[in-house]
Amino acid sequence: MNFKLGFITTMFMVTSMYAQTIEVCRTCPVTTLKDGISAAKPYDTVVVKKGTYKEYNVLVDKPLTLIGENYPVIDGELKGEVITVVSDSVTVDGLFIINVGNSYTEDYAAIRVKRSKHFVIQNLVLEKLFFGIYIEKSSYGKVYHNKIIGDAVEEYNSGNGIQLWYSHYVDIEHNFVEHVRDGIYLEFSDNCIIKNNVSAENLRYGLHFMFSNDDVYQDNTFENNGAGVAVMFSKKIKMVNNTFKENWGTASYGLLLKEINDSEITGNSFKENTIGINIEGSNRITYKNNNFSNNGWAVKVKGACYTNRFIENNFLYNSFDISYNSKVNDNIFDRNYWSNYTGYDLDKDGIGDVPYRPVKLFSYIVNRTPETIILLRSLFIDIIDFSEKVSPVFTPDNLMDNNPQTKRITW
Repeated sequence: MNFKLGFITTMFMVTSMYAQTIEVCRTCPVTTLKDGISAAKPYDTVVVKKGTYKEYNVLVDKPLTLIGENYPVIDGELKGEVITVVSDSVTVDGLFIINVGNSYTEDYAAIRVKRSKHFVIQNLVLEKLFFGIYIEKSSYGKVYHNKIIGDAVEEYNSGNGIQLWYSHYVDIEHNFVEHVRDGIYLEFSDNCIIKNNVSAENLRYGLHFMFSNDDVYQDNTFENNGAGVAVMFSKKIKMVNNTFKENWGTASYGLLLKEINDSEITGNSFKENTIGINIEGSNRITYKNNNFSNNGWAVKVKGACYTNRFIENNFLYNSFDISYNSKVNDNIFDRNYWSNYTGYDLDKDGIGDVPYRPVKLFSYIVNRTPETIILLRSLFIDIIDFSEKVSPVFTPDNLMDNNPQTKRITW
């Protein structure tokens, strides 16, 4: 085993010693990116000088490093895909790619990585695109520090900013994505890290992923997207320290969870969304140290949600803290702070002496008759909520926080 590792290391060092740099520019012997790649040997570096290069269907079929100097423009002239990587160990760095072809039958991308390993896509600027970065059946890659700005108007003729399909162990960090269909999209992609990205003002979702397990989403901002963020049919997901804000609309939410199991949602901020978290068919999830502030509904729990734990969260000035459509409950709400709590703390231990019932009767009514929302601020609603609080009939009688905090929780 040690001999094999030593042999591989030696071969890599020998290959690196003989790697060359090929320059591409209008006055160079090599004037196009395609010719530069064709002339290069495996592990060479192709440096593209500043300028505009009208090229599309550029195929990278050998291990190479492509570097743009002062952001040269690669103009696809709306004719198709611009760059396609089909080799392992490829780095693409510092290019400005524009005018990706648009099609109803092909998912043309500014750059596609296909059946590759150990790739790096970084410091790109992508504009006037269909799909931005498309990672297909690839693994062990990095997508860093890219700026993707689309001009999508309708969902049916627009693509996604960063898309992963059947790709594993990919790190997506410090990217900025806006004005595309879905900012970041994952399908059948496991063990990925999505970190420190900004996905804003996209037509549909800031983040959308399905059938993708063991992924981590951390320190991202999802703001003012058409329908918010959708997380579906996955397990063992960690969503930590993200910001979901200003996702408004009749079908919008900060975060939609559908059939998500055995996951962790910790330290996130849900601010000024129609619904902070919309939960359906999701079980054994821990919600801890999250801030829900100024949302229409902080948390909307639909059917088949069991054994979830809401621990030490702040619920601040939401129209409704919790919406629940069933009388059956085995979810736990404990040690949360509720800005609507009106109980007392005689022993001054920071825990309210009276349990808090976060589900209001009016929330139950609005679920069944949405038009009644116009009565939200009326005195009549306060009266019926009080009557249900005293003697629960329609809301789950065991859904309560027995240890409500009397001061906002800080971490």
